[in-house]
Amino acid sequence: MSLEIKNITVLGSGIMGHGIAQVSATAGYNVKLRDIEKSFLDKAMDKIKWSLDKMVEKQKISQQEAANILSRITPIVDLKEALKGADMLIEAVPEDMNLKRKVYAEVDALADQKTLFASNTSTLPITEISSLTSRPDRFVGLHFFNPPQLMPLVEVIPGNRTAGNTVNLAIDYVSKVGKQPVLCKKDVAGFIVNRIFIPLVHEAAYCQERDHASMTEIDSAVKFKMAFPMGIFELADYTGLDVIYKATVEMHSRDTKVIRPHPKIKQLYDEKNLGQKSGRGFYEYGGGKYERVALTEQEAEKYDPVALVAVAANNGAWLVSNGVCSLQDLEKALKLGMGLKKELFSTVKEFGPARIVSCLLDLAAKHGSFYEPDRFLLQLSEQK
Repeated sequence: MSLEIKNITVLGSGIMGHGIAQVSATAGYNVKLRDIEKSFLDKAMDKIKWSLDKMVEKQKISQQEAANILSRITPIVDLKEALKGADMLIEAVPEDMNLKRKVYAEVDALADQKTLFASNTSTLPITEISSLTSRPDRFVGLHFFNPPQLMPLVEVIPGNRTAGNTVNLAIDYVSKVGKQPVLCKKDVAGFIVNRIFIPLVHEAAYCQERDHASMTEIDSAVKFKMAFPMGIFELADYTGLDVIYKATVEMHSRDTKVIRPHPKIKQLYDEKNLGQKSGRGFYEYGGGKYERVALTEQEAEKYDPVALVAVAANNGAWLVSNGVCSLQDLEKALKLGMGLKKELFSTVKEFGPARIVSCLLDLAAKHGSFYEPDRFLLQLSEQK
């Protein structure tokens, strides 16, 4: 059955939902934005209007274009009405499997037979979510990055039963909304970007403990020696420790080898020290406007982040050697989704693959199988 996507329903009007609605309407799609309360929708529409006004101000679009985009988004509370005529549903409700279970039971019963389902989950397995519906062949993961209006990457994740045509339609949609799709060929814990990012936050906490280094020394080294846009603790605070903790639980429950949880992350989450948004996480913030942590090249010189490069490279190598993505797509995803200014495996070459493997073997001997080097890295280390 061939399907042309024109009408999109976005479930959930939070930061991800209203951002997806905005980029979809900007690309010419008709969008119904659905949430359980009118007050949530009013807030979301105000944010979309504010964002479009900013674009007019910067002369990226005209006043008329902004009005047209806004007119293509219909806020709606009634679920049945929201799903009527939808070619594609994009679900952007919070990352909670029980909530998704409830949502998909309702949605599957009400949606048209033709409607494709897409979940904007960042870590929950697509195969598992799609099995909650009667259409696993027409179900796909579309992981937009935060905020969707600005971030160029969308990970496209087929579940075990997703049809090829569904994947093609999803990739086509992502391209039409002006984003860059990267196909995550297997439904693995953390997909591509989070499989690198989330374990790295935990490893940074272990590095601080093992090496008696300060957070700003580690973060400066991550920024200046690993070409990250900011330090890893800083990036965790910016993302939100609640997001990182929940992703950790989900990823670890499905694959214990993907992550070595450090108790510090759960502790910060339990204390509600969630990072920038709460005024305190790994660092303390004065509140108000978005703040950057002062990191310097001088401090970077005091710390050797070889273990962090090793853990990032090892998880990246696992993705490549298990056919989840190509090395090229891995680098593209890290550049677009995490803002890496240099390819991860260029950094590996600089540090020396043999040195990285040796670091992993040493850590594996002391701390267990999480650190065992992947075969792709072993091959790299053996090349002359």
